[in-house]
Amino acid sequence: MTLHVETRGRRADRRAEAGFTLVAMLVVIAIIGLIMGLVGPRVLNYLGDSKVKAAKLQIESFSSSLDLFYLDVGRYPTGSEGLSALAQRPGNTTIWNGPYLKTGAVPTDPWGHIYVYRAPAERGPYEIVSLGSDGQEGGTGTAADISNDGAAASRP
Repeated sequence: MTLHVETRGRRADRRAEAGFTLVAMLVVIAIIGLIMGLVGPRVLNYLGDSKVKAAKLQIESFSSSLDLFYLDVGRYPTGSEGLSALAQRPGNTTIWNGPYLKTGAVPTDPWGHIYVYRAPAERGPYEIVSLGSDGQEGGTGTAADISNDGAAASRP
């Protein structure tokens, strides 16, 4: 009988030693939460900055395509033709060597909004604007408008 009782005692000791205690698990979860609280906002900030950079690069690509359109047609697309003139032949042109965009369609900005094309513009023959993350004119940070003139676009 004593042998049997000792075995039960050993089993009970092994059960108490096996696994993690609730306190140890709570400490680990708290440490993970603190790390995510410190690192998470920085990672999200880098993601927002990368979308702004992608929009600037896409606007530069549009500018190059518009220059090719100008060389072929002799003018930039009108405001009513818009950027779609780079993908599809406008009805009033005789010479058109497009599509001038690799995909054959006008892409949206990194936030899924359409680019605004204005011709003529205040500072040049055309202006291409991404309205930023909020999709509305104005804003700050990642919601700020991004324009081909390099500055934030502001219209009344």
